[in-house]
Amino acid sequence: MPMRSRSTLPGATDAAVPANGARPGTEQLRRQNLLAVLSGLRLHGSMSHTDLSSLTGLASATVTALTADLEKLGAIAREEQTVAGLRGRPRVLFSRAAGFAHVVAVQISSDALHYALSDFRGTLIDRFSMPRDAMGKRPDGFLAEIGTALARLLQRSRLEPSAIALLSLSSKGIVDGEEGRLIWSPVFGREQVDFSPLLALYPDAALDVGNETLLVAQALSRRRLGHADASEGFSGLVALSLGHSIGLGIARKDGPGDQLSVTAPNFGHMLNTPDNRLCRCGAYGCVEATAGFYGILRLAFQVPENTIPAKFVPLTEMEKIATAARQQNRMAQYAFRQAGLALGQGLSRVLSIAGNLPIAVTGPGTRFFDLLKGGLDEGLLQSLHVRLNGLPAIDIIQDEQSLVFEGHLDRALTAVDQRLTAPR
Repeated sequence: MPMRSRSTLPGATDAAVPANGARPGTEQLRRQNLLAVLSGLRLHGSMSHTDLSSLTGLASATVTALTADLEKLGAIAREEQTVAGLRGRPRVLFSRAAGFAHVVAVQISSDALHYALSDFRGTLIDRFSMPRDAMGKRPDGFLAEIGTALARLLQRSRLEPSAIALLSLSSKGIVDGEEGRLIWSPVFGREQVDFSPLLALYPDAALDVGNETLLVAQALSRRRLGHADASEGFSGLVALSLGHSIGLGIARKDGPGDQLSVTAPNFGHMLNTPDNRLCRCGAYGCVEATAGFYGILRLAFQVPENTIPAKFVPLTEMEKIATAARQQNRMAQYAFRQAGLALGQGLSRVLSIAGNLPIAVTGPGTRFFDLLKGGLDEGLLQSLHVRLNGLPAIDIIQDEQSLVFEGHLDRALTAVDQRLTAPR
C-alpha cells in the first residue's frame, strides 16, 4: 500500500531482495528487525530488553541499537519498574508510545457505518456507529457523511488532523486497495467510490481500503497465533461471512514468525450453478443469489427466481422464516437447505484449491446455522477432496463486528510500522 512519508528512521534505506531468495542486504535486514521489535511490542505490550531478544531471536546488542533508534524517533518509550523487596537497578520496560500516531477505522456494513479511533499501541480511544439511513444516496454525499463523522471523531478526542497516520476503510464487495476505491458493493452496485478525497484534511495520513471478510480472516488468524495452544500447527483458515452478502477470506501463515498472507476471493459472486436466480451483482446463479438473506427470502416465499433482489432484508424477517423452518414449514426448510447446499458446494471448490483449512463462520447468518448445516455438509461432500480428507473443522464466531475492528487495527498498525521504517 503506497504511503506518503511521515517519519523515517535515521539511515533507513532498502536493499533489494534478490529474486533467487538470497539473504537480504544489511539495511533490508535491519528494517525487518525493526519491524519485529515494533510488532512484538504491539502484540505483547510492554517488554524488557531480555524479553524482546527472546521473542525476536535477535542478539542483545542488536536489540539495544534498535530500541535506541526507535526511542530517538519517539516511537517507543521506556519506563523503569521497581520490584518491591529486590535490590539493584530497576527493570526497564519498553512500550510503543501511545501518542506517536493514530489510526481511524471505518466499517461500511449493510445497515450502518462504524467508526473507531485507536492510538499507536492499539488502544481504542473512541468508537461510535451511525445508521445507514443517514448515509448519502450518492458517492459524493456518502463521502461528505464520512468526512463529517471523521471530524466528529477528532473533535471528541481533541486531536489535530495531523495526528492521523492512517485511514482504514472496509466494505463488503470488490475493492482496489492500491487506488483507494470501492469498485462494486451491495450499497452502491457498480457505482464506484473513490475515498482518496478524504485525505485532503489529513496531511500526514495514508489510505487503506479493504474487503471486510479479509479483515475477519486477519483477526481470527492473529488471535490463534497469539495463543500458544491454538498456534501450534496453525497454517491458515477460511473465514465465511453470512448475511445480506456472502463474504470469504483466506488467511495463511506466510514465512517465519507471525507473518500472514490474507486474500478475499469474490466468493459470494462466484458462479455456483446455472439457474435463473438473479444476484444483486446482475448475474445469475451466484452463491449469494441462493445463500444471501434475499435469496433465502425469495425461496421461502416462492417468489420468481429472477425477481430483482431486495437491497436489504431486516433480521427480524429472517428470524420469522427461521421460526417457520424450525416449526417444520417445508418451504422455509427448503430455502435454508438450498442456501447451505450452495455454500457447501462453493466451499468444496475452495478447499480443493486451498487444501485442508478449518472454517470459521461469522456474520448475522450464524444464528441460522442449524438450518444451513445439513445442506452445507451435503455440498461439501460433493467434492472428492472432502470425501477423501473428511469434513473440515467448522467454528461459529458470533461477534463479527469486533473481528472487523481487530482486523482493521492489525493491518493499519502494521502498515504504519512499515511506513515508519521505509526509506526516505
